[in-house]
Amino acid sequence: MNGKARNEEQMVMFCLSGQNYGVSIDSVYEVIRMEKITKIPETPDFVEGVINLRGKSIAVVDLSKRLSFVKAEITDSSRIIIMDIGSTKAGFIVDEVLEVIHVPQESIQPAPRLANSIDSEFLKGVALLDKEMVIVLDISNLLQQFETESLIAAQEKAEVE
Repeated sequence: MNGKARNEEQMVMFCLSGQNYGVSIDSVYEVIRMEKITKIPETPDFVEGVINLRGKSIAVVDLSKRLSFVKAEITDSSRIIIMDIGSTKAGFIVDEVLEVIHVPQESIQPAPRLANSIDSEFLKGVALLDKEMVIVLDISNLLQQFETESLIAAQEKAEVE
């Protein structure tokens, strides 16, 4: 491995509510087009339901709702990013997946604390790239333990039905 690769983080960059976000490519399983989502009762408000991904039920989270934004309209550009969340996989609806980017470690700064912004526990930092800013999400903190357990229960319930 060359020295440059160790000082970079590879990320999937996507758009959500007009802002660019990034997540480590290590947590991304795959990106799929929007498909029919089956509603599951008794799940958190931000859980849209489940999809069938090659015979396995995957819970789908509306990332806009999870981050307390206004629910985005689903368009032809909307995608579901399937990510590893602890011991399970979950899908996250985003407005558009833009590209895979290489972010130098030194360009990732701690996220500024702002009133009425995304909960800081969700943020890993802010990457300053040329003339654009990418908010880097911390996937491991995106869902609390009980929420992850709720997703797993929804997936199991869907597989039984």
